[in-house]
Amino acid sequence: MAKRKRSEIHKKHIGQIPGTLVYTGRKSDKDFHVECFDYTKDNIEETVLLNIEDAVNYKETDSVTWINVDGLKYTQEIENIGKQYNLHPLVLEDIVNTTQRPKIDEYDDYMFVVLKMLYYDEDENIVIEQVSFVLGKNYVLTFQESEGDVFGPIRDRLRFNNGRIRGMKSDYLLYALIDAVVDNYFSIIETLGNKIEDLETELFAGIARENINVEIQQLKREILKVRRAIFPLREILNRIEKGDHSLIYKNTITYYRDIYDHLIQVSENLDIYREMIWSLMDMYMTTISNKMNEVMKVLTIIATIFIPLTFIAGIYGMNFDNIPELHYKYSYYILWGVMIFLFLGMLLYFKRKKWL
Repeated sequence: MAKRKRSEIHKKHIGQIPGTLVYTGRKSDKDFHVECFDYTKDNIEETVLLNIEDAVNYKETDSVTWINVDGLKYTQEIENIGKQYNLHPLVLEDIVNTTQRPKIDEYDDYMFVVLKMLYYDEDENIVIEQVSFVLGKNYVLTFQESEGDVFGPIRDRLRFNNGRIRGMKSDYLLYALIDAVVDNYFSIIETLGNKIEDLETELFAGIARENINVEIQQLKREILKVRRAIFPLREILNRIEKGDHSLIYKNTITYYRDIYDHLIQVSENLDIYREMIWSLMDMYMTTISNKMNEVMKVLTIIATIFIPLTFIAGIYGMNFDNIPELHYKYSYYILWGVMIFLFLGMLLYFKRKKWL
C-alpha cells in the first residue's frame, strides 16, 4: 500500500509544465489559514488574514512581517501570494511538493529554504512535515501543510517582546524559526534514545518478546527517516554562514553558526543511535541463539539420561530364552533399582557440573 501511494505521488508530476503547482501531501482535510505578525521594536500587530490579497500590504512597510500560511492544498491561494511577492514559479512548485529534499535557493531579492519539521503523534509515530521559508528584506513567509507547529515560543517572544527578536531584522526572524525547528530535533533524538535504551535493557536481561524484532526494525526505519530529513540541513546552514547574500547581516551569522553546531550534535547522536540499533539486532539474535542453546541443552541432558536406561531395557527386552537374570526372583526390582540409581546419579553429576 505504501509503495503504491509513493508511486501515485510521483506520477502527479509526470508530464507537468515546470512551475505547475501540484500538491503532493496527504493532509488535505485542513482549512486554509494565514496568520500575520507585523512588528517593530515598540509595536506589534497580530492578525489573521481573511483575504490573501491583504498580504501584499505588508511587503513595503518599514516593520518586519512574518506571514505564516497553513494549508498547502490550496494551490491557487499560494500562487496568489507568489505573484504578490514576485516568487519564482519553481519556488511555488517546491512549496507544495511535500517530498522536496531540504535545500536553499538564493535569488536577488529573497532566499528560499525548505526544512523538515519532525514530531511524534499520539501513537508515538514520527511525523515529518515540510516547512518552506521565504526570506525577504523585511518579511519572512512560512508555508506549512496544516496548523500546529513548533513556533509557539517564537510567537510568544514576539507578543511579549522577550529577547532581542523585535529589535532585529527579518534575517534574525528566519534564524529564530529555523532554530525552533532544530531545537525540536533534540526532543526527537531524546525519544529515540529512550526507546533504544529500553530495548537494550530488555535484551541485556535476556528478555526477547515476540515482537521485539519488529520494534527494532521500526526504530531503525525511524532513525533513517530522521537522518534523511536532518542531514541536508547542514549544507543549508553552511551556505548561509559562508555566503554573502545581502539579506543575511554579519551580526546574525554567529547565530546561524550556533544552529550549525546544534545540528552537528544531533547528527552525531543519530550516528551513535544507528550503531546502537545494529548492536540491538545482534543482541536480539544472540538472545534467541542462547534460548535455543538452553532448549537444546535440556533436550540433550534428557536424551543422555535415557541412553543407559534404554540400553538396559533393550538388553533385557530381547526375546532370547537363555538370559539367566530373567529367572531370578528379584530381577525386576533389581533392574528398577539400577535404573533409578543411574538416573539419580546422572542428575547429581550434571548438577555438580552446573549443566542443570
